[in-house]
Amino acid sequence: MKTKIIICLLIGAFYFNPGYSQKVGKKITITGYVADQTHASIANAIIMIDGVKTNVSTDQKGYFKVKVKPESSKIGIFTFTNGVMEEEINGRHRINFTFQGSVPNQVSNNKTDPDDEVVDIGYGKVKKRDLTTSVGNIDGTNSKYASYRSIYDMIRGELPGVQVNGNKITIQGISSINLSTDPLFVVDGQVVTSIDDIQPFLVKSINVLKGPSASIYGSRGANGVILINLKTAGDK
Repeated sequence: MKTKIIICLLIGAFYFNPGYSQKVGKKITITGYVADQTHASIANAIIMIDGVKTNVSTDQKGYFKVKVKPESSKIGIFTFTNGVMEEEINGRHRINFTFQGSVPNQVSNNKTDPDDEVVDIGYGKVKKRDLTTSVGNIDGTNSKYASYRSIYDMIRGELPGVQVNGNKITIQGISSINLSTDPLFVVDGQVVTSIDDIQPFLVKSINVLKGPSASIYGSRGANGVILINLKTAGDK
């Protein structure tokens, strides 16, 4: 009888332990502020948890609030000009970030400008002005592009910042210490290993990224990124 009472007391202490409740409890909230070295706030910076993009970004004053699972270990901030900065969570509920140098504000103005064109980079849509290291882009809705025999001919003929030899693509300005200089291919937001089967008439747009603009893809984007969006039934 005494043994049963002791066991019950131990179980009760385990379940009502505050530390245990926190581990199995709901998500925790982390708030913070993002600025550059000049103390200027950074708006529209994307919040990442354990390397995965969230749908949360900093507001116009550089503040953010995000809910994370208790087991999450890292929180990161991504900007299109300076890449990713990460911090260990370690139980903290307030984490601030300061990027080196001056980071351009990512909130664009309301003026009509070609640089306001929206580009889908797989992790979300951004304005072309934010892709400061984009090599170039193709608007596949132009009927002339359908005349190309292959997507490789299309890229070779329209993107001077890219070298194409057969089905081998190299983005100019990329010097890799790896054996391969192949860029990362992202089609409709999904990473693929080959674009051989994509016909030019199916292409809605192609954008080429390198440097900080490609850093959201981590080490996979070290050789640059080829972003391809395909036409849907509603596209002409």
